[in-house]
Amino acid sequence: MTHPFDSATAVTHVAEGRWATGIDAGWFAPMGPNGGYLASIVLRALTEAVADPERAPRSLNLHYLRPPVAGPAEVAVTVERTGRSLTTLSARLEQDGRLCVLALAAFAVDMPSAVDYAAAAPEATPYAELPPSPQPAGTPPITKQLDVRPAIGPWPFSGADEARTGGWLQFPEPRVADAFACATWIDAWWPAPFVRLTAPIGAPTIDLSIHFRVRLPLDAGTEPVLGLFTSRSSAQGFFEEDAELWSTGGVLLAQGRQLALARPLR
Repeated sequence: MTHPFDSATAVTHVAEGRWATGIDAGWFAPMGPNGGYLASIVLRALTEAVADPERAPRSLNLHYLRPPVAGPAEVAVTVERTGRSLTTLSARLEQDGRLCVLALAAFAVDMPSAVDYAAAAPEATPYAELPPSPQPAGTPPITKQLDVRPAIGPWPFSGADEARTGGWLQFPEPRVADAFACATWIDAWWPAPFVRLTAPIGAPTIDLSIHFRVRLPLDAGTEPVLGLFTSRSSAQGFFEEDAELWSTGGVLLAQGRQLALARPLR
């Protein structure tokens, strides 16, 4: 059977350089579809356009122009250049003739490395020792699509001194942590500034950059990933957030950085 996430992010080739998709209302945050969810849809179309399993996604940069509504949409992909080891593409997620997401991506073969080093994964209570996060009434639809287990930092709206938060991420029906899942999970946690606040705000994403640090998935297992989300600055209505996704074995899977609005809720 098809996993619900795969159904919600599926694309279908309909013409040269174009893929049809559907925006699923179940993946909405308070101010529209989750940015990571839209990134996964775009990444699927890009992957089909590359059509080379040796070339894995390495970089995906997205700008969010306007939120699509639930319903049909299309992704237009252009292969900008294909070299011996690297393919560069652009993509446009459109709905009813309006551009919603503009993206650039790089896919590449594995490269020989001149140097290898890595920081340690953050310390966290193991996934199995933590209960799933509660889902109070009124939470956005996306929360029902995720198994979230906080393990780093304080709870949202606790007035903390530092915007640092994180924990374990998986789907309620466990699924392999491939690039499509990681593209969603990199933007699936509550925004890091929420732990500094004492009341909710709107935080729509302006742009999101994802770096896939290894070929994904690492294996066929369905273990959760550990996410760390931090923000150092919020000014003039914008904040940045840095994200890391780690395997249970301490391998850095993906990194993300986004610029988002800190918008008062009406």
